Amino acid sequence: MPNYIQFTKKMKKDYTVLIPNMLPVHFDLIARVMRNYGIRAEVLHTTGPQIGERGLKYVHNDTCYPAILVIGQFIDAIESGKYDPRKVALVLFQTGGGCRASNYISLLRKALERAGYGYVPVISFSLAGIEKHSGFKTTLGMLHRMLYAVTYGDLLMTLSAQTKPYETNKGDAERLAESWSRRLAEEMGRRKLSYRRVIKNYRAIVGDFASIPKAMSSKPKVGIVGEIFVKFSPLGNNNLEDFLLSEGAEPVVPGLFDFCMYCVCNGIFDKELYGIGPIKALFSQAAYRFLLNKQRDLINVIKEEGSFRPITPFDEVVSLAEGFISYGVKMGEGWLLTAEMLELYHMGAEGVVCTQPFGCLPNHICGKGMMKPLKEAYPDLNIIAIDYDAGASAVNQQNRIKLMLAGLRRDDTTKTEKTSESNFSPELSESKL
Repeated sequence: MPNYIQFTKKMKKDYTVLIPNMLPVHFDLIARVMRNYGIRAEVLHTTGPQIGERGLKYVHNDTCYPAILVIGQFIDAIESGKYDPRKVALVLFQTGGGCRASNYISLLRKALERAGYGYVPVISFSLAGIEKHSGFKTTLGMLHRMLYAVTYGDLLMTLSAQTKPYETNKGDAERLAESWSRRLAEEMGRRKLSYRRVIKNYRAIVGDFASIPKAMSSKPKVGIVGEIFVKFSPLGNNNLEDFLLSEGAEPVVPGLFDFCMYCVCNGIFDKELYGIGPIKALFSQAAYRFLLNKQRDLINVIKEEGSFRPITPFDEVVSLAEGFISYGVKMGEGWLLTAEMLELYHMGAEGVVCTQPFGCLPNHICGKGMMKPLKEAYPDLNIIAIDYDAGASAVNQQNRIKLMLAGLRRDDTTKTEKTSESNFSPELSESKL
């Protein structure tokens, strides 16, 4: 018998399964897929200081910041009065790797015990098979639909980010993304899923975003990398994307699909580097080729229309890390974090914000620890590491980012002046005199 509360088939009929909010669009689509398979999933969209306070009340303050927020959001939802505590279950998405995130399940269960909700089932959603629940089983059909939930989410996120800084009517991109999210959620609820329909949706989405009126202007591109929760979640990074937009920058965030492919790649590298998991490596290679083809289809649709900067193919992202960091470094975001900083630089990002929970060892090694060698190789690469923690000041975080942006603007002014000087023609000047 397992030593945890099982989510049973009986519970599946009338329990609400709560999902913490990391990527609103992606997770809403994933929740719709779950509902299509009989799981009453709901994404928590709650915000506010009470979430961090709830987490700190039941989790030690030295715990990983994302764990504090996720646990705080769960307990805040249970205590909100919106749900019957006896009819809710909680789900956590896990990779099963060596990061502290793999201990979130135990931390959450201990926190629920302290808060008086030890009877609430906690589900581990992991392909590594960390735990088993009779009422929550993933099938190939479910995973296939979730794959498209991720690609749809990445496409909407990418196009929104490239449209928001330049839209002439503020809010057009956000309204369009919400409209498409609702439409796609309805389609995901249907029994039949056609890949031809998926490609057609890609084209329609790109066309709709291209039709939004935009101002012809140039704004500094600022990439966002780091620990996956703090990188993506507005709750975790104090609405970093909105802040960058308010400061006149264009945020650039690599998608969730890249992280999924990174996890698959590690199965291949385990065989190449350590000679372990030969069977897993075969499955990983097949999955990698399949995912890479799906990503190329999406990239080709973006290129066809021609108005937007396409997503970088993941095989190119992988190659960027070569010579800088070993592919055996795979705790947390591992080598992908370094590769994404290089990806952003090569796509034209003037600055990169490396978001990291305070004390996150993988991020301090693969993010902050790689800043020096990357800057030595590319002197004009601007990277700033920002720690996010329950006790960190949002004002201090924003002020440091403002300093980086001010530096980017100075560099841009200097480049413009040098270009003007190099284009100066004495003959033309004399003729005007």
